Amino acid sequence: MTTPPRQHGLTTTLLHSDRRFGVEHGAMHKPVHPSVAFGYEDARDLAAAFQGTKAGYTYGRSGSPTSAALEAKITALEQGTGTVCFATGMAAIGHTLLSLLRAGDHMVASRFLFGNTTSLFGTLALQGIAIDEADVTDVANVEAALRPTTRVVFLETVANPRTQVADLARIGALCAERGILYIVDNTMTSPVLFNPKQVGAGLVMNSLTKYIGGHGNALGGAITDTGLFDWTRFPHIHEAYRSAKPAMWGLTQIRKKGLRDMGGTMAPESAHHIAVGAETLALRMERICANALRLAGWLEQQPQVAHVDYPGLASHPQHARAAQLFGGRYGGLLAFELAEGIDCFDFLNRLQLVVSSTHLGDNRTLGIAVAHTIYFEMGREKRAAQGIAESLIRISVGIEDADDLLADFAQALAA
Repeated sequence: MTTPPRQHGLTTTLLHSDRRFGVEHGAMHKPVHPSVAFGYEDARDLAAAFQGTKAGYTYGRSGSPTSAALEAKITALEQGTGTVCFATGMAAIGHTLLSLLRAGDHMVASRFLFGNTTSLFGTLALQGIAIDEADVTDVANVEAALRPTTRVVFLETVANPRTQVADLARIGALCAERGILYIVDNTMTSPVLFNPKQVGAGLVMNSLTKYIGGHGNALGGAITDTGLFDWTRFPHIHEAYRSAKPAMWGLTQIRKKGLRDMGGTMAPESAHHIAVGAETLALRMERICANALRLAGWLEQQPQVAHVDYPGLASHPQHARAAQLFGGRYGGLLAFELAEGIDCFDFLNRLQLVVSSTHLGDNRTLGIAVAHTIYFEMGREKRAAQGIAESLIRISVGIEDADDLLADFAQALAA
């Protein structure tokens, strides 16, 4: 009786994944392949690559060996069956939905989505796709919003910026019961803290620009198929893609109609940066989560702070759910309101280590006044409906030494 091979941990798998697939000249990382065109000695092999009957590359817009290596890493991270990478996270969301949905379809989306995602969904509504927003912290709200034409439920694990935690497991069970495609944006938690496959997600989205890349030096997005959704129940799969195994129908259509036709292709250089950054994802998230929990607890005790939003705090409405879902680690995103009379811009300007920036998931701690920047276009009335106070500051916690971060916030508040 042979002993099955030992399953390696996440970081070990990422560190050695390129070598296991074979890397040119024995390199440790998959090299950057900037070529747009790929030549074949046998013209039949080129035709087979186009038809999908043989592995190969056809044109740079559809992907490269460098992006394919990254896709394999993301698939392993999300325990999926395949991944398609895009130039940005927004390209991943937009191209996926445009390739799968048609006018007359209905989608239920979280009321607490990232501002640019909300803006995108407004554009989709102009194209005839009906979209209802729901408070996804309770599955009952999602169920009440469903229609006979509902094709997709879309939400984020942890909302940006107020950190509401969706009723992920019960919404997944509802979607499975109704045959609805469940798409979960895992960006705020990353695959280290949570795998949406565990709650029945059919597709998982990650903005690779954030925690997975980690270094703020490359844009990217990814859609991963978990293998759980029955694509034979989805009505809009093109006939040309039904010749493959049903499990591949969705991802094939996303790659062909989304990536190839719409052209939101990840550059090979970006794929390389993100793949290298992903190697330290677990290590970075451990430090980020510890720093964020300590900072959030400290801020909650300060008289100059009116309110703190962080799932790791016992005061958070979904703290127990977050503890169960995310294994006692709560991510690097927090938000807080300053006490009345303290100007949010003056406070941010007094911080010396924290960088005023719109980014998330960087190694450095970043801060932004959300009502006046990323949620400005939304308008005061809708911001108020989402609970976004005019003094709200969002913090993306980095990997600095925790004592240095606390000292920086202390001096800024004391002033």
